[in-house]
Amino acid sequence: MHHRNPHHSGWIEVICGSMFSGKTEELIRRIRLAEIARQKVILFKPTMDDRFSQTHVVSHDQRKIRALPANDTREIVELARAYEVVGIDEAQFFGMPLVAACQQLADE
Repeated sequence: MHHRNPHHSGWIEVICGSMFSGKTEELIRRIRLAEIARQKVILFKPTMDDRFSQTHVVSHDQRKIRALPANDTREIVELARAYEVVGIDEAQFFGMPLVAACQQLADE
């Protein structure tokens, strides 16, 4: 369900697919486009995902972009409020509370 607030125009986009389907690559591409458009951008990754880097999201083809490690959705909501574009890699590690957190950010 998509709610429109007349004062805000937030929305949620989900990039999904199987392993090695290019999800992280697409996320990095979209974040870079938002940066080029001079939007205020923040990217999160789960603290536990340190396979390639603790401070970057890294795709399988070694493209990377700076990201903040987050422990939980409360951290994401607190830090993301000042940004126009919020990216979250490996969202499944945040569990179901991420759904409400994303809806809250989009509504705000």
